[in-house]
Amino acid sequence: MKEVILIRYGEIFLKGKNYSFFENTLFKNIKRRLKEINLKLEKISGRFLISEFCEHDKEIIISKLKTVFGIVSISLAYEVETSLENISNICKIININKPTFKVETKRADKSFNLKSYELSAKMGELILKNNPNSKVDVHSPEQIIYIEVRQNFRTYIYYDKILCLGGMPVSTSGKAMLLLSGGIDSSVAGFLMAKRGLSLNAIHFYSFPYTSPQAKQKVIDLANIIKKYTGDIRLFIVPFTRIQEEIHKNCDSEYMITLVRRFMMQIAEKVAIQNNCSALITGENLAQVASQTVESITVTNQMSKILPIFRPLISFDKIEISNIAEKIGTYETSILPYEDCCSVFLPENPVTHPKIEKIIKNESLLDIEELINDAIKNIEIINIKN
Repeated sequence: MKEVILIRYGEIFLKGKNYSFFENTLFKNIKRRLKEINLKLEKISGRFLISEFCEHDKEIIISKLKTVFGIVSISLAYEVETSLENISNICKIININKPTFKVETKRADKSFNLKSYELSAKMGELILKNNPNSKVDVHSPEQIIYIEVRQNFRTYIYYDKILCLGGMPVSTSGKAMLLLSGGIDSSVAGFLMAKRGLSLNAIHFYSFPYTSPQAKQKVIDLANIIKKYTGDIRLFIVPFTRIQEEIHKNCDSEYMITLVRRFMMQIAEKVAIQNNCSALITGENLAQVASQTVESITVTNQMSKILPIFRPLISFDKIEISNIAEKIGTYETSILPYEDCCSVFLPENPVTHPKIEKIIKNESLLDIEELINDAIKNIEIINIKN
């Protein structure tokens, strides 16, 4: 008998002929996440299995597995060589701490001489004998004892399933560029798209001296928090001061936010393409602020001419977004009072329904290509390593 950790995955089973690609990627992601811990990680049919770990590493392993996209649940289990005697010996030592229980068996190894329901009944009777204060309830039990008779001539017995993140393994859907602002929304947006299998680069627009070094550090800190879910992140810090000053000096003030957003999209797309990204990600949410009306989003969209823009938070309210931020650990950093470049030269009455004719007229007053090229030429790159 030894203690092991069973790892289950979900959507991968739907992938047909591509199944092995998704399974192998998840296996590599798990291995990378646990690389500093001495253990054995292996595949068994429809599962991954961790064994040969130290007792004091157990909680660390579980904590790390709960940050890996693609894992649906994990269980601490007893592993024994398949035999009725070995299974019985484990069931004899199980303590039931609930008033009712049942035994649920999956028999993948059809050569085992008892059928699933027969083994469940036999082990249920044995467990009941050693736990006289509990009762068997096959319909609505408060505790379930699981027995899996696997095809590797091993049986796994456990009574708890620890829910994990689910989703798809990171990097199975390609790579995208996240516009990381430093607020609550954008890091959550990156987390949600990584859950769908995207690996991330990130881009931040920095307007020193109008925004402080602490604002830049906040974004670096956010990238360091979400990297445990997404893997390594290449963070591009774009010097944005000159662009904002030129807009402020030459253009209608009410169009400041709209023009800034259009510049951001053009720069983000160029940097994304240069770094083999196939999409952009923003934390925009419909109707949350003036720059997030249908009309504003439409004129912003026009500036990403090749890549799609993913907005996973488009229908979320602020409470829903904040709840996710708290869950993933970004909330406290996001609310630190260091404002990003979107707070620079804010107009009193920003336009909420921008007209494309006026936008084009304002942009004609700027040397857009030169401003963009200058910003890209002076980008600072920070590699956020997991």
